[in-house]
Amino acid sequence: MEKQTLYKIEETYIELIRQVEDAEGEITDEINEQLEINETQLQSKSIAYLSVIKSKEAFTMQIDDEIKRLQALKRQNSNVVSYLKNRLLNAVNLFGAFEVGFTKFSTRKSESLIVDDVNALPKVFKVIKVTEQADKMAIKKAIKDGQKVKGCSIQENKNLKINY
Repeated sequence: MEKQTLYKIEETYIELIRQVEDAEGEITDEINEQLEINETQLQSKSIAYLSVIKSKEAFTMQIDDEIKRLQALKRQNSNVVSYLKNRLLNAVNLFGAFEVGFTKFSTRKSESLIVDDVNALPKVFKVIKVTEQADKMAIKKAIKDGQKVKGCSIQENKNLKINY
């Protein structure tokens, strides 16, 4: 017997209904028997599909749970890395640059711009996106060129630098 898919069952069912309509609504014993078989097949296939759907939904929920677990693990790992880097930075600040084997621990200077109030900035120093934010590159350049920008300053930072 040919494997019956839901599509085939539906196709056969539609053909049987067409035959009943052609016979002006008369359902012969043969058509009745075929309709019952198709209905049974449809029910069993539908239950099988439902089983697969439920299984896939449960699996999707397990994947979502695993994603949440991995995101929490990632956050935890990032926090440990930040903590350890901060401890090394404090050690370099306290004792100065040092080497262990071929690894050198030191600091390098960098700058970051602090904007107190984006709304107080002149329009030339703003970049309009979906939300309004400061054009930090333009402000930093302007301040370095000697221009005063209200509510902004350049802050010098020390970042941990590890050479391998």
